[in-house]
Amino acid sequence: MLSVSDAFSITQDHTLTLPTERVSLDDALGRILREPVRADRDFPPFDRVAMDGIGIRYADFSSGTLSFSVAGMQRAGQPQQNLTEAGTCLEVMTGAMLPIGADTVIRYEDITVADGSATIAIEAIQPGQNVHHRATDRQAGEELLSAGTRLGPAELAVAASVGHITLTVTALPRVALISTGDELVDVGDTPLPHQIRRSNTYMLRAALATLGIRATLHHIIDDEAVLADRLSTLLAENDVLILSGGVSAGKADFVPEVLAGLGVRKAFHKVNQRPGKPLWFGTTSAKTVFALPGNPVSTVLCAHRYVLPYLRASLGLAPALPTYAQLTAPVTFRPDITYFLPVQLSSAPDGRRLAQPLPGSGSADFANLLATSGFMELPADRSDFGEGEAFPVWLSGGI
Repeated sequence: MLSVSDAFSITQDHTLTLPTERVSLDDALGRILREPVRADRDFPPFDRVAMDGIGIRYADFSSGTLSFSVAGMQRAGQPQQNLTEAGTCLEVMTGAMLPIGADTVIRYEDITVADGSATIAIEAIQPGQNVHHRATDRQAGEELLSAGTRLGPAELAVAASVGHITLTVTALPRVALISTGDELVDVGDTPLPHQIRRSNTYMLRAALATLGIRATLHHIIDDEAVLADRLSTLLAENDVLILSGGVSAGKADFVPEVLAGLGVRKAFHKVNQRPGKPLWFGTTSAKTVFALPGNPVSTVLCAHRYVLPYLRASLGLAPALPTYAQLTAPVTFRPDITYFLPVQLSSAPDGRRLAQPLPGSGSADFANLLATSGFMELPADRSDFGEGEAFPVWLSGGI
């Protein structure tokens, strides 16, 4: 049976090739930039006053002048003024252009101003102090944001500062989330004794939303003909299908056979892991299908170990690496299979990351997920895992 690492590699070998699109700055949050953003002028674009105070010639101070006649004021947003006479100064505001002729700013806290004169009250002054010189941050034409950057608030501010009303970004994939099963009813329905409400697709939609993907929700009953008809339509309309349920060995688990009939080539079915062993993955020339086991814990594990990394790679994002944590108690797991242990993470006083194993009732124990920080990946070639040993943890609360 396929190992976890081999299954993961196969999914990564079939990532989507997504086009670009142009979006407004208002709609670019969280998107992946596909063009460099360059400075359209120097940063800052002029010698900028960094503190409220007075602008002087340092040569006047170095020659012994301590009191300066105030010749006016340079405010932020005003055209640049001139400091024309020796022994004079201009009051200057933070963010203003440094007046022509001035080269040093002395903050108000270090002077006294009275009767139109500013007197320096400190002994040590450095030439050029409190001046943010032109182009010290970036030069015109210099790259500020590189292609592949995920656009957050700071990145959008930078793009706005250089006049980008729109940005070229990776187009989001069209994703359909599909639950299967006669036992499932909608959230707003009252289930009969033999039914349960749908929840897996809501979890998946929330997880995909952390990547900015707006997935659609669908439900298909356990009828082979209906399943084939609906999946055919959804394949035509979407780039990625993510199914929950119908991939095990039950007599009503039609998904693998139906997908094959629709021309989806199976890359693998079943991974040497628990939970999530029946995971199915396949592709067409331009489409991708993940069919996840329907048990909630299996669905969550497969989503965070395979589906989200696949979508991150397709969007051009760097991989989200696992964190490492130490077991707070010994764990024994006998089967020769990779075990994803639900754990609750915490921090020790010395900064160590700790993982407390969580008891549960198996892959159907949905409520156990409320306390789960992530899944610790315990290797298949061992059965006993000691307290204090560190292993990778795949976080289940985000991307």
